[in-house]
Amino acid sequence: MCGLLMLKQLYNLSDESVVEQWQMNPYYQAFCGMTTFQTTPPCHATELVKFRNRIGKKGVEQIFGLSVKLHGRLSEETTVLVDTTVQEKAITYPTDIKLAIKIINRLNKLAKALGIKQRRTYVKEVKSLRLACRHFRHVKVRAKAKKALRRLRTIVGILMRELERKMPRVLVEEQKENFELYTKVISQKPKDKNKVYSLHEPDIYCIGKGKDHKPYEYGRKASIVSTHKSQIIIGVESHDTHEHDSNTLKAALQRAHKFRDKEIELAVVDRGYRGSKKKVETEVLLPSPPLKRDTDYQRQKKRILCRKRAAIEPIIGHLKQDYRLCRNWLKGSQGDAINLMMAACAWNLRKWMISFLCLENNRIYCVVLH
Repeated sequence: MCGLLMLKQLYNLSDESVVEQWQMNPYYQAFCGMTTFQTTPPCHATELVKFRNRIGKKGVEQIFGLSVKLHGRLSEETTVLVDTTVQEKAITYPTDIKLAIKIINRLNKLAKALGIKQRRTYVKEVKSLRLACRHFRHVKVRAKAKKALRRLRTIVGILMRELERKMPRVLVEEQKENFELYTKVISQKPKDKNKVYSLHEPDIYCIGKGKDHKPYEYGRKASIVSTHKSQIIIGVESHDTHEHDSNTLKAALQRAHKFRDKEIELAVVDRGYRGSKKKVETEVLLPSPPLKRDTDYQRQKKRILCRKRAAIEPIIGHLKQDYRLCRNWLKGSQGDAINLMMAACAWNLRKWMISFLCLENNRIYCVVLH
């Protein structure tokens, strides 16, 4: 099962695809320890979900730790590169109109499941209100769309109060958390803090990284720590709260120390980490004007390190495009942590496999020459 999780991240496959590929590919089976070709699937795709939930964050952390220790001394470099990125969740672009319509559909579905006869379901009216909200950013449609949104919120309140009256008291207590979430959604304002952007992922937050092509991203911030020369990822951390980059450095370095014997002496970061030097004991280097007391050698060394800090950017790019970090389909805070660690594990495994193949090819070449 651990082998299937690694193959899934290594080759950017879904749970269903990795099970199908394992049945057809003898190399996948050899990777998982099979000595003979298997003609039956190893498990059902849903069992991977249950396995991830069973081992949890701690179990995946052990797999990631083994991928770091595979590299031996290369993972013990005392200079590291640190940066943050956004792990986006698999949600639609959030608007108040979409959320209100989803709540209405959920309430109608709940009433149908409990056998409660409603005075009105508002299905036909919701359909016309959805059409009225199209192109709501246009000047000529804006007033009409705002009026439709107010009506949708009113409908949500009517349906919730009707269900609370007609449902048994025990079921009302069971649905109390959901009703509180729905109330928060329909009452939130554009500039409120801790807004809800998704009903099935209410804990995610909005992050603006200043990108022209994507001004806002919805998910969780992730810290990545890699070695300076060998570019092995030695630590990752998924942040449940929206924090400034300078506040994330301490947690990221603690994760990086967990699978190492040597202490990290220098962390090279970008200007987004201003103010982090006072929050960690490790020496932090970020681009800044040279100090008067620095020698020419020290200035040149700092300049080279700050330039080489950019090496972590393509690592993040590969994690997103090749190892399933671009869009996370796993649920909750635990799903974010698991997906991040498995993506970093896949990066380390790929580097180890390439170095191992190069070593074997060199050995064969030397034997042939001999």
